[in-house]
Amino acid sequence: MPFLPSAPVIALSLASGSLVGFSLGLIGGGGSILAVPLLLYVVGISDPHVAIGTSALAVSVNAFANLGLHARAGTVKWRCALFFSFFGVIGAFAGSSLGKQLEGDHLLAAFAAVMLVVALVMLRKSGAAVNAAGGKADVHLTPRMAPKLGSFGFLTGFASGFFGIGGGFLIVPGIMAGSGMAILNAIGSSLFSVGSFGLTTALNYAASGLVDWPVAGLFIAGGVVGGLAGMRLALRLAGRKGVLMRIFAGVIIAVALYMLVREALPLFTGA
Repeated sequence: MPFLPSAPVIALSLASGSLVGFSLGLIGGGGSILAVPLLLYVVGISDPHVAIGTSALAVSVNAFANLGLHARAGTVKWRCALFFSFFGVIGAFAGSSLGKQLEGDHLLAAFAAVMLVVALVMLRKSGAAVNAAGGKADVHLTPRMAPKLGSFGFLTGFASGFFGIGGGFLIVPGIMAGSGMAILNAIGSSLFSVGSFGLTTALNYAASGLVDWPVAGLFIAGGVVGGLAGMRLALRLAGRKGVLMRIFAGVIIAVALYMLVREALPLFTGA
């Protein structure tokens, strides 16, 4: 990829970033796991490791931008978010360090398998997410909830770092299960973790020269615009996230199957 992207690459990067940012703002995740396939198959980055490093940086900045929007709306539970993220950053560094050592085709095959798992989790949790919209709005970090939050944080951070995903759909149910907070608060709080995990992964990959900075900048610019639209819609549809989760799950399943055919099939056939 040239240092100065061509006009089609600029347009595709902006559009892809907008989609990721919109999803992050709307439901705290979903789009971030599509960032790597978008960079590979739409934008045209050829190296899977560069796609993961670039995606991690873009998702991180977009998540922090959306976090600011949610913070102004008063939906972030800061103590829970900070505690969760502390252990998650440790996991993200360990996961990204391991991910850099794997061959690109093997890593993408595993990534596609994880996409399917995430989609199934989204489908299973979609109904519960709607019912959880009336959860506690006055949640505070307590010693009783700390071990569970820390464990979820580390494991989610490891997966985020290893695969270069934001992990929003793992973080949101994890925070809700560990604290009992309402889904809108969990979405706002999860964005701090998405940003922290992504930044840890991006810095780890950047240290090895595995980040395409111009494309990342375009992806981020598109994501800020998409995130603003997504956050505004989230405030209107706080009680109807289940339908949106099922739609995103369908998209993720379709992309994962495409990746498995393209990346995993040659591993078994020797092609």
